[in-house]
Amino acid sequence: MSRRPGKFAVTFVFITVFLDMVGFGLVMPVLPRLIEEVSGTDLAGASIWGGWLFFAYGGMQFLFGPAIGNLSDAVGRRPVLLLSVFGLAIDYLLTGFAPSMLWLFVGRIFAGICGASYTTANAFLADITKPADRARVFGLMGAAFGLGFIIGPAIGGLLGTFGPRVPFFVAAGIALLNFAYGWFVLPETLAPENRRSFSLARSNPVGALKVFAQYRGVVPLSAVMFLYFLSTAVYPAIWAFWGIAAFGWSEATVGLTLAAFGLITALAQGGLTGPVVKWMGERNAALFGLVMAVVALVGYGLAPGLLAVLILLVIHAPEGFVHPALTAMMSHEAPDDAQGEIQGGIASLQSIGMLLGTVLFAQVFGWFVEPGGSSVSVGAPFFLAALMLAATLVYFLTLREVKPVTRP
Repeated sequence: MSRRPGKFAVTFVFITVFLDMVGFGLVMPVLPRLIEEVSGTDLAGASIWGGWLFFAYGGMQFLFGPAIGNLSDAVGRRPVLLLSVFGLAIDYLLTGFAPSMLWLFVGRIFAGICGASYTTANAFLADITKPADRARVFGLMGAAFGLGFIIGPAIGGLLGTFGPRVPFFVAAGIALLNFAYGWFVLPETLAPENRRSFSLARSNPVGALKVFAQYRGVVPLSAVMFLYFLSTAVYPAIWAFWGIAAFGWSEATVGLTLAAFGLITALAQGGLTGPVVKWMGERNAALFGLVMAVVALVGYGLAPGLLAVLILLVIHAPEGFVHPALTAMMSHEAPDDAQGEIQGGIASLQSIGMLLGTVLFAQVFGWFVEPGGSSVSVGAPFFLAALMLAATLVYFLTLREVKPVTRP
């Protein structure tokens, strides 16, 4: 199939990326109950298993993202995208029917590999979009990501009231319908003469980090970025488990609070970052975001109930300035022809920080809610994250300010 893609093909690509993020968010509200059911452990043990399940999912995305993209350069976009969507449907069914923790891990590994299809989706859009329009189209792709994370937990939480496996069966049905839709509307956009052989060397996910060694001014800021990602990994790692342990939240409440979390962050990041940076500058915007992030972490650790959490979500919103402000500062330390490399390095930092952080905070939560532990404070992971982020803030204050460079 080699024809000009129509609007239905582009719609399929956006739906695919949207479903990838829905699948990630879908799991979070029902995961504690599902793990308890499958493993026979208590909430403390389930949180530890949950951390490793997130590690399996994120690790596969990190490892296979570059490989999936390179595979699409070799065999074309259509087969890789369709295989990814079909693989997601299989993952949801595996997870829904999982009789043991082993099968839950198999499902999460499948999901991580298939969820790496965003690289192929971006390549598909680059094939069919004029260079001048790509920023707009990739912005829409980012919106699909954000919308998926907002809707995914809400759907997972509401469907989870009928049982922890129900959301996965619904998601499997949606993925299979999307696969059938794509089979008929998705053309191949990469001509045979433009393909290249698959290369393992180009598929190395760690290679993107080499960019930081080339531009020394980026290294201190990359350390801040990594520590920020590591500290804020506490949220996907324990939010659902913490809500259940601290307040007895239902799956629906967990899902709706996660959706509110994503919505407020998206509004702050997408609507306020530009005006705030223009008003106070990149460095001060990042500082403000880090300070409010520390305040929010301490607040979650001390929160007495749902109302306090909802108030803290609003206080937490300025954290959304940190990532774009730091990214802009790092971009000033590298020449114009290295900006793509810098973004690839930042993406790798984010993946590694989230991988390590989810495991760390899941272990801490499991230890503190264990009956024989030295404390019964389920907020301990938030306090640890606040301490780490406060240390990051102090380090950031010691760095020199980077001024934007105007280049001809």
